[in-house]
Amino acid sequence: MEFDSILASAWREALVAYKANLESLRKPDLLPLDAFYRCELPLLIHGRNPDPFITKPELRRLMQWKLSRGKWRPRLLDFVSSLDESQVEIASRKAFQCLPDLSKAISELTVLKGVGPATASAVLAAYAPEVAPFMSDEAVMASMGSLKDYSLKQYLVFAEKLQSKAKELSENGDVFTPSDVERALWSSAINSKLKASQSEDKSEAGQQKRAKRKRKY
Repeated sequence: MEFDSILASAWREALVAYKANLESLRKPDLLPLDAFYRCELPLLIHGRNPDPFITKPELRRLMQWKLSRGKWRPRLLDFVSSLDESQVEIASRKAFQCLPDLSKAISELTVLKGVGPATASAVLAAYAPEVAPFMSDEAVMASMGSLKDYSLKQYLVFAEKLQSKAKELSENGDVFTPSDVERALWSSAINSKLKASQSEDKSEAGQQKRAKRKRKY
């Protein structure tokens, strides 16, 4: 999936393939964690309106989802597990109240130990997917071509790019949120990696067969 593509059908196809590509990672715990993050957590947070917040156990499960879907960094999970429940609720309340100002919202969440801009973006995306996309490695690479900087400044540039893309893809009646764009980019990237891996496996199998034939002669 090229980020510059304006074919809404191609983006929708990548989005529809999201679950299949998620399953291709063969991480049993990831499927229920993804269902929690995308389906259960938004309802839980919105159910607390007009003063929404996220609880510490919810933040911990969100972190498990983020790490399982990307790179596993157990120390981040340890940091979140050590947080005080009231700290998490207060910080997330303030963050949600700041929306749609992403800069202020991210800053309110990153006071929590172990919560950087990427994790903070996942929290905001669970509550407001129409505003805040999750800052996944795959989406950052596809839209910006670099994984070097995970600062607030970089996130704001990233979010603006995905907001603009969502608006562009929604011009002809189909509706995309910035979070839809992120999931489509992630899905496409994982699918590409899977195809590359399958191609390598076939190539290795072919080389082994040829080697066996040579030994026979």
